[in-house]
Amino acid sequence: MGAALGAGLAGYRILCPMGVLKRIHRTVVKPSVEAVLRAVALRVVERAKVDPRITYPCYKSFDEFIDVERLKSLDGYIKEGIARHVRAEKDQPFNTGALTLRLFSPKKPGSRVIHLTQSKRPFRYQDLDKPDLWQRTKEADEFSRLMDFVSTFPFKRTARIMILYDDSGKPVTPHRDHISVNVCHEFIWFRTNLEKPFYMLNHRTNEKRYVESYSAWFDSVNQFHGSEARDGLSFSLRVDGLFSDEFRARIPTPAYNLASSSALWACTSGASAKPRS
Repeated sequence: MGAALGAGLAGYRILCPMGVLKRIHRTVVKPSVEAVLRAVALRVVERAKVDPRITYPCYKSFDEFIDVERLKSLDGYIKEGIARHVRAEKDQPFNTGALTLRLFSPKKPGSRVIHLTQSKRPFRYQDLDKPDLWQRTKEADEFSRLMDFVSTFPFKRTARIMILYDDSGKPVTPHRDHISVNVCHEFIWFRTNLEKPFYMLNHRTNEKRYVESYSAWFDSVNQFHGSEARDGLSFSLRVDGLFSDEFRARIPTPAYNLASSSALWACTSGASAKPRS
């Protein structure tokens, strides 16, 4: 039977041009496999236990831990730098990954990324907490004042540093970053102005919580996050790394689901914004 099957497949290949086979794989087989893997991955997160004190959506404002006035003073400087990159049209498109709220939502919604550090090996999301793997890029020299400011953040060491900008007027598809509920990535999301309508989303209740602070740390696994469409330029920045030991001492550690650490802190400190429908 195996020989007959093999002969049949061989005959199919003869009858069906290789280009057609590749197209079928690209448009039918691969999307179907990705859809199944995505469904399984999201099911893993949905079943994960979360501390009962946590209510999604939420985020932890970091404005009390950084110099917000200095951050705001960098607004024009960063906008000028981004404008140069917009004209050059060389930046990498932002990719949400497969864990979007809707299966067929855009994975590359229109935003672009300026990498101020890059990994020494092909990018893996698991490497965001491995500072030894990251090095500054030439783009970091274009934003030296920003890099100086980042050095004041409560990190022991930093890893990925990037600027995410959009001038397309398109929304950023709501998505999760990964599904590893026992991995807590330490990062600071921040911006120099409040123009970007960035939000957390509880997909069960359809409740959104818009970030109203200049900086935040949020659970990127157990809830979705995205951004509404906006005319003109909007941007935010993110620094991943390892918080200092002194700063870590402030953070409550959940007994399970480490990815929810920022959510537990937000919900037990009351430092997250009010929901907005």
